Amino acid sequence: MTEFTFGPVELYLVGFEGERPSPGVMEALLDLVGEGIVRLLDFVIVAKSDDGEITVTEIGAEAEEYGLVDVEIVAAGIAGDEDIDDLAGLIPAGTSAALVALELVYARKLAGKLAASGGVVLSSERIPAPVVNAVLEAAEEN
Repeated sequence: MTEFTFGPVELYLVGFEGERPSPGVMEALLDLVGEGIVRLLDFVIVAKSDDGEITVTEIGAEAEEYGLVDVEIVAAGIAGDEDIDDLAGLIPAGTSAALVALELVYARKLAGKLAASGGVVLSSERIPAPVVNAVLEAAEEN
């Protein structure tokens, strides 16, 4: 089997009021990391002031202050300046967001097995959960 160091990575921009994510947001993230479903590659706080000024805090040495006890940030910096610049426009003025890079562990294993068997992934598309649920709910009503 082909061994990949990393699998596909998803960037999540999670908005919140104040300067740090709520305990519930952190618990959701830590549950998935603890279960081995995802690996935390990067964690960045992006704050936008009322006048639109952007402040970026890369969580590294401060990880414990954010509740990331015993969680390794595997590839700090993978969410680069271009990612931050592109996504910062989605943050409303006067709020903040966590930009989280997550590696999909199951997908790394799948990619390795596909590559070892000669398969080549030609496309991959994620359908957001709200869309899937709305479509299935509408189908059940018919």
